[in-house]
Amino acid sequence: MTRRRLEAPKALPEPSLDGRLSLERALVRRRSVRRYGPDALALAEAGQLLWAAQGITHGDGKRTSPSAGALYPLDTYLVAERVTDLEPGVYGYQALGHGLSQISHGRVLSGLAAAARGQDWIAGAAAAIALSAVTARTSERYGERGRRYVHMEAGHAAQNVLLQAAALGLAAVVVGAFDDVEIARLLGCDVAEHPLCLLAIGRCP
Repeated sequence: MTRRRLEAPKALPEPSLDGRLSLERALVRRRSVRRYGPDALALAEAGQLLWAAQGITHGDGKRTSPSAGALYPLDTYLVAERVTDLEPGVYGYQALGHGLSQISHGRVLSGLAAAARGQDWIAGAAAAIALSAVTARTSERYGERGRRYVHMEAGHAAQNVLLQAAALGLAAVVVGAFDDVEIARLLGCDVAEHPLCLLAIGRCP
């Protein structure tokens, strides 16, 4: 896996603000799915999922997920395996501008599966979204309780992704069992970041 940074973020298609499925139906449809079909995700679908996690919804920078003090400690990654118009690799989501910055290229999902205590089914997904946090962004204001707020925020963002996946007719599941150090290495996290959860996503089988 070769590491590099693109000179400029790749713009994502504008997120849809008017889906065809109600929130109530998305809640009914949401299930933890660990088997995936072989077809790729569309770039617009990947962008919609990232926007659901941490997209900007207001002119003052407020996002889809609530954040204590609007400090936004989460960083969001797309691990693309089969996404149209994206080469396989790890991308950082840029909420401001709704774009992607490439961090590395190469197929990474099998490595994520191995680091997730051998949950091999992860390698069959089309992509994964990873949420990490720089806890200090929140704890500098709120002290030790800030860690709790960060974990709550990760839960908000993950549920947004799961509901958005259900609304798009995709299969998804959250993963919390993994080797933090190895996942951080695969994602290219900064030393101050700590991975909190993974979400494997693909076509329904």
